[in-house]
Amino acid sequence: MPNSLKNKILVVTGANSGMGLATTVELARRGAQVAMVCRDPGRGQRALQEARQQSGSPAIALFTGDLASLVSVRAVAQELTARYPVVDGLINNAGVVTLTRKTTEDGFESMLGVNHLGHFLLTNLLLDSLKRAEQGRIVVVSSDAHKVGRIHFPDPNLTHSFNVVKGYAQSKLANVLFTRELARRLAGTSVTVNSVHPGAVTTNLGISRETGFGKWVYALLKPFFLTPAQGAETAVYLATSPEVTALSGQYFYRKAIAATATRAQDDAMAERLWHWSEEAVSLR
Repeated sequence: MPNSLKNKILVVTGANSGMGLATTVELARRGAQVAMVCRDPGRGQRALQEARQQSGSPAIALFTGDLASLVSVRAVAQELTARYPVVDGLINNAGVVTLTRKTTEDGFESMLGVNHLGHFLLTNLLLDSLKRAEQGRIVVVSSDAHKVGRIHFPDPNLTHSFNVVKGYAQSKLANVLFTRELARRLAGTSVTVNSVHPGAVTTNLGISRETGFGKWVYALLKPFFLTPAQGAETAVYLATSPEVTALSGQYFYRKAIAATATRAQDDAMAERLWHWSEEAVSLR
């Protein structure tokens, strides 16, 4: 495969397993320098070795960053910008599903905190580096679960009424609304942002790290799921293809623009979420 991404710098969050690892391998195989952002240093080191082995590329670096901690997000963003003044692409892939209500280090409901707010802050902190690229690209991994989601502004952390579907769908709708508003704000710059529904993919999402609960579900359903590499195809496409150079603010599935929920097209809601998120992560 030609090194079409030679000298390009791409950052992938949640890169230690599943689609994040598959995305890292494919980008490195195409010649990119890839920065893997992983929460756990031990798992990250193992994934780094695996990625280098699978891709045949030594141009992969590991950065430790926990999207459930705003302090950690700021620290890893500082490390990334110090090492890479120019960033060509950011793939916001990391995600969590929690069956019971959990909170981040900063007190946010975990799915909203990790899936949306952690990436919201990281993206904004890397924007200057992305703007220095010939054409910076941001890819936000969302889900069709956004179609049943609502942003619960009176109680976004779901302190009074939590269930896993409600929390996950809210975080995925937040991903699409964030993409829409960020695209509006980036109009006229060299940076584009698009979101993606990867399909039903066999990953560790939803499996408890502490107990392993949930593994049996994946074992049962695995024959019906996409592989991580198949799930990563559209994200890689959005990060690399010349076909989408001029597209921004769109939602993709299987390398094509797909329909979103009506709520995901609400510009007022997208702007309201942006302002709430800015205050939540103390960006302003």
